[in-house]
Amino acid sequence: MTALGNTLPFYTGPKPTFPMDTALAVIITIFLTALITFIVILPGIRGKTRLFWMLRVVTSLFIGAVILAVNFSSEWSVGQVNTNTTYKAFSPKWVSVDVGLQIGLGGINITLTGTPVQQLNETINYNEEFKWRLGESYAEEYTKALEKGLPDPVLYLAEKFTPRSPCGLYNQYRLAGHYASAMLWVAFLCWLLANVMLSMPVLIYGGHMLLATGLFQLLALFFFSMATSSCPLHLGTAVLHTHHGPAFWITLATGLLCILLGLVMAVAHRMQPNRLKAFFSQSAEDPVLEWGSEEGGLLSPRYRSIADSPETQDIPMLEASSETCLKEGYSKDSDCTL
Repeated sequence: MTALGNTLPFYTGPKPTFPMDTALAVIITIFLTALITFIVILPGIRGKTRLFWMLRVVTSLFIGAVILAVNFSSEWSVGQVNTNTTYKAFSPKWVSVDVGLQIGLGGINITLTGTPVQQLNETINYNEEFKWRLGESYAEEYTKALEKGLPDPVLYLAEKFTPRSPCGLYNQYRLAGHYASAMLWVAFLCWLLANVMLSMPVLIYGGHMLLATGLFQLLALFFFSMATSSCPLHLGTAVLHTHHGPAFWITLATGLLCILLGLVMAVAHRMQPNRLKAFFSQSAEDPVLEWGSEEGGLLSPRYRSIADSPETQDIPMLEASSETCLKEGYSKDSDCTL
């Protein structure tokens, strides 16, 4: 007896899957919302400042979104192969499948898709994740996969990354992922400090923070590159090879971009400081406050030297008024007193 179509009682049907990782979806949504908000207020800015302001906002949001997104991405190292392999344990039947492996900073993701999807009267379409982040136990997740009876290719790849596997992949990628993730969090903090300093009259220090942001991203790449897959992954008639994925290369590009922007700001601060301040909508000549000899130094007019103070221009006027009062004989009047 069946209920709800062809679904047997007490057995749930296929679970609906979200087209992308939920953490990445949240990050992209937050930064897109911030970008749309800035675009809405863009018409209120006039002149060339609008273009400069938009360029700064888009670049800054792009860097921040990349740093957060790659930290939760599972595509730092990827590999895919089409092969003929066994589908279940103790079964001589083989299937034609596409096997994919994605290695991230916090775990691995294994995909298994049949070519065609319908084989052996079953739908071969699996997407399994095994995590080793802090608070997660990879061994427990692998045990649950065994209890669920996942297909052989999925269990074979997951077993290669267990702590007891002789390949040693677990210790390599787990430690590399922890250090790389820590470097990315530091890079994100440097990015926040850079945004704060670039909105203040300390542009050179904002450029230094951009340099630090790029350097910590490159350090994350260095730590992840220390993990090497020296264990062959045989899947039926083929061997699965892994290589650096999109998350690795976009982190490299963003890190180099931050370093380039930091160096450009350092050179511009030394060669063309006024143009740099104009790009960040900071005027070098303020009627109330003036820039000091060093970046970030503000001097009030009352503390300027007598030679530079505009009050020296009023002295001849005071002397002329005093002479006028003496000639007219009003020296004792209160209006002529100083």
